[in-house]
Amino acid sequence: MSRPGERPAAAAVLVVEDEPQIARALQINLRVHGYEAVTAPSGEAALAVAAERRMDIVILDLGLPGMDGVDVIRRLREWTDVPIIVLSARHGSEDKVEALDAGADDYVTKPFGLEELLARLRAAARRVPRTEEAPRVETGELSVDLAARRVTRSGQEVRLTPTEWSILALLVRRQGELVTQREVLTQVWGPAYAKETQYLRVYLAQLRRKLEEDPAHPRHLHTEAGMGYRFDP
Repeated sequence: MSRPGERPAAAAVLVVEDEPQIARALQINLRVHGYEAVTAPSGEAALAVAAERRMDIVILDLGLPGMDGVDVIRRLREWTDVPIIVLSARHGSEDKVEALDAGADDYVTKPFGLEELLARLRAAARRVPRTEEAPRVETGELSVDLAARRVTRSGQEVRLTPTEWSILALLVRRQGELVTQREVLTQVWGPAYAKETQYLRVYLAQLRRKLEEDPAHPRHLHTEAGMGYRFDP
């Protein structure tokens, strides 16, 4: 909160765009309208910036070199709820559905009007303030870096399968909370697997073997019988 007489802090906007002219034009216009604008030319660079500092809004192109924009959305959603506005030349409804399903909050097609984009930014900025999320969780011997998708135990890297990682990331993001079996199944495998609870028993046992000092008496990965799971730091 700003003090009386002080200007409120400018919202920090991360512009992820590989076309230098577009990125520069957006950066200049956003700064003129009171935003703090930072640019990133690729998905990998964007994830590094978002992990390093708190961003209030992300403007994201989908057609990026290397990592596709939709994959960037999915990676961000593993550890942050920052508003994401897609700004893309892809006009197909399939592209819009895929981006929104991956976790984007809004979708603007190129060419776009600056006033429209600014209005969508204002709408994103008016949302209820979100709690700041740490991309890295340290729990003594265990370290989970959500942005880098890296887990270490007692300083040694632990290799997880993609499914194991998805489960762990979901539980770590909600640390201290009960995450129901249905939530884990639908978010990791999809709605069609909402009742396949045997999957969870297998994968939680694997995670405990890899991450817990005593898998039979876990310190971090707890089961609430018949309900779900909880990650405790």
